[in-house]
Amino acid sequence: MNDTRRIGVAVVGRDSGEVVERIQQAEEMGIPAAWLTTGGARQDGLSVLAAAAAKTERILLGTSIIPTWPRHPIALAQQARVINDLAPGRFRLGIGPSGKATIEGVFGIEYRAPLGHLREYVRILKALLQKGKVDLEGRYTAHADIGDPIDVPVMASALRRRSFELCGEEADGAITWVCPGTYNRDVAIPAIREGAQKAGRAVPPLIAHAPVSVHEDADEVRSAMREQMGNYPSNPNYAQMFADAGFPEAIETGKWSDPMIDAVVLYGDEQRVKERLGEMFNQGAQEIMVSPVLAGRNREASYERTMRLVAEVAREVGS
Repeated sequence: MNDTRRIGVAVVGRDSGEVVERIQQAEEMGIPAAWLTTGGARQDGLSVLAAAAAKTERILLGTSIIPTWPRHPIALAQQARVINDLAPGRFRLGIGPSGKATIEGVFGIEYRAPLGHLREYVRILKALLQKGKVDLEGRYTAHADIGDPIDVPVMASALRRRSFELCGEEADGAITWVCPGTYNRDVAIPAIREGAQKAGRAVPPLIAHAPVSVHEDADEVRSAMREQMGNYPSNPNYAQMFADAGFPEAIETGKWSDPMIDAVVLYGDEQRVKERLGEMFNQGAQEIMVSPVLAGRNREASYERTMRLVAEVAREVGS
């Protein structure tokens, strides 16, 4: 593994205090990056990261992702600036349009032309944060000036080819979720490169957000995956991604098959998980964001075992 690669962890907890504590623990373990997801009416990741920023010194802090539709991009830039003020150079802003069911069902906001919406949103954020000023009239009205620009990369979620192309054209990174490594290699990376070439810019990195479980019992890992992340194959966008990756059963059944889980979840003993992480890096991911899948009877022990492995790999990547 070369020194341009990085591994981090997606942190969850029972409440905001536990999440902050786990970010502090990750920093103490030498894990270089922590990420938070915001969804529905659960804890706001930006607010939690502001608290974590004040209690940490080195660890990178990122959102994966903040849904765009409920917040005007200037309001989101205001929140990003607070975190950057508290943790200069350590905050990475990951955004995405989320999905139709959530945006319309939870927020009552029309979910229309998500890629066009995301492109404009990224442009507003990058102009305001990285250049200090934005003047744009489109889907959004955005006229604002923050003075000096700040060092906040703006990354975006990506699932299908066109969204990866958009990230190549506009964003500072593409963030996946439950995409098999072979799909990253065969679909995501080429699309990011095509987008970057079209825009005449450097190719941004792929951050592969992957479920990981340091656990040897395949049946227990599969059961845990279905219990903890069982809804994704029933989502039409994810089902089509899985079909494009060679798993048509996702469209046919809307459920996880064993081969799908085996392709998506990096599991096994410590050596096997290291090998799978290495394969994902070699398939094009510049950074891997680990989501621990808690398998077996002792979920806390499962979490700790996976975190220890992440810390060990982080030392090897950084050496």
